Amino acid sequence: MKQTDPKPSQSRRSFLRNAAAAGAAPLVLSARPSEGQDDTEVLPPSPPTRAWAERLPNEPVRFAPTDALPTTPTSWSNGQSGECGRADHQRFAELSSAVVPDLYDLTAKEIPGWVFNPAYPQQPIWGFEGDAVSGGRALNPTFAARYGRPIVCRLHNDLPQDHTGFGTPEISMHLHNSHTPSESDGFPGDYFSEFKSGPTLDSPGRWKDHFYPNVYAGLDEFGGIGDSREALGTLWYHDHTLDFTAPNASRGLAGFYLLFDDLDSGNENDPNPGALRLPSHPYDYPLLFQDKRFDANGIQLFDQMNPEGVLGDKITVNGKIEPVLRVARRKYRLRLLDAGPIRFYEFFLVNSSNVVQKFTHIANDGNLLPAPLLNRSSVRLGVAERADIVVDFSKYPVGTTLYLVNRLPQDSTRGPDKDTQAPGTRVLKIVVNREPPAPDVSVVKSALRALRPLPSSAALASVPVRRWEFKREGGMWTINGELVDVLSPRAVMTPGAAEIWELVNPSGGWSHPVHIHFEEGRILSKTVDGVSVPVPVYERGRKDVYVLGPNTTMRVFMRFRDFKGKYVMHCHNLTHEDHAMMLRWDIL
Repeated sequence: MKQTDPKPSQSRRSFLRNAAAAGAAPLVLSARPSEGQDDTEVLPPSPPTRAWAERLPNEPVRFAPTDALPTTPTSWSNGQSGECGRADHQRFAELSSAVVPDLYDLTAKEIPGWVFNPAYPQQPIWGFEGDAVSGGRALNPTFAARYGRPIVCRLHNDLPQDHTGFGTPEISMHLHNSHTPSESDGFPGDYFSEFKSGPTLDSPGRWKDHFYPNVYAGLDEFGGIGDSREALGTLWYHDHTLDFTAPNASRGLAGFYLLFDDLDSGNENDPNPGALRLPSHPYDYPLLFQDKRFDANGIQLFDQMNPEGVLGDKITVNGKIEPVLRVARRKYRLRLLDAGPIRFYEFFLVNSSNVVQKFTHIANDGNLLPAPLLNRSSVRLGVAERADIVVDFSKYPVGTTLYLVNRLPQDSTRGPDKDTQAPGTRVLKIVVNREPPAPDVSVVKSALRALRPLPSSAALASVPVRRWEFKREGGMWTINGELVDVLSPRAVMTPGAAEIWELVNPSGGWSHPVHIHFEEGRILSKTVDGVSVPVPVYERGRKDVYVLGPNTTMRVFMRFRDFKGKYVMHCHNLTHEDHAMMLRWDIL
């Protein structure tokens, strides 16, 4: 019988609350049953793995659009053909009239026989599957989209209803941090399967159409497709199901979505003199990092009941533990993503003798910086943060071996509490193994993407301020002392409004990577232990994740534009999010 969850407090949320209140022992679930599995809070380390036995493809896999879908996309929900009961697509006719949307077909499903590392047995994972440009079906393929070209992505849910282990077979796919109408944002309460739907959908369904207009923020203010200074480049898509984001994403439901425009065109041979001509496909390579833990038999486990979460001690890179990437002697754009669920990183590039190598940092989160940061030694990422770096491998002879190393110690789910330590953990081996087939014409120019100027100090003084305090209370994670209720907005903005959001972490023990959906913000100030500190240069551009370390306050300038509806803010430590450190806010 089909079922719609009536209210979070009456279903999954009450289950988690009651378990926490009763002091229930955590339930540690493997991806499949495992003999002798330890289900205590203190987990043994994962078994040893074989380093550098898995190989990443030379070219990243890109997603191929389809010529047609079985039923034509419409602005309204097509329940007769099996679509779940979503709200109508906003501005669908307006934003798809000049350019017909590209169509993509994506399926969430269980993938049997996955190999994280040859030292571990084959095991099922979950992922998004679609057609690859190079042919065949691909796991979590990378979108290569373009501003001004809308997309309709039809998402099917084929996850097994009788699955074993952690996670839930409902999905709500979030495109982080696209300027997208709320009904396609992947709102946590919009989860669906054929048999169940979340409290903010009207009915279950087998599939759901997501409308990604691929416009800049500022659509109404500037006309056309918005303000090009608001362009995003490195986005990612992942499951965002209420209460189950951490286990579902940890099982593999995450991938990249790249956006290009006339400036960052994705073509290093672009004849347009205004184009940046950064390294382009196949030398534009996304790398997705997740921390995972495995039981004594090498089967992935996750404790979805523990409000402190499970810190992974094995790091997967695009789903593989300690893989090898073979590169040509030329420049590469490496897009680094901390996909969680919990661990922070500070990555260094080193040679075989652990000598640090230099690179150029060009983007933070989804946004190109105003100017490149040259001769950088490291880049730090909180959960959901991204960094684009350019590495010039032409400096190295064929046969050179390099390593991407994490030197940020983290011993608990609280977050990093120490300075970087060498030599660190090698997570990716990079081998320069060939000459490029054509000359490298890519460049890194001295100016990248300009920022829209902030309002004057006098104007900012009149902007409304909201204060949000992220805190542990009663064994649960709260914002301003409250747990999430996806049916009730905690803040309501009018279209075009500007506000300052004061993000506060009063704790000395925990770190919170705070994510605000839909709009990018600018950090105005930062204090630690009540003392003003400089905003790091790589955080002075536009951002969508704000890492609140212990006893930290940030003031962030935000605008709310173009689309209406429901969105969320939450801690992107995915366990904190699942245990209620999230709130709904609306544009009405």
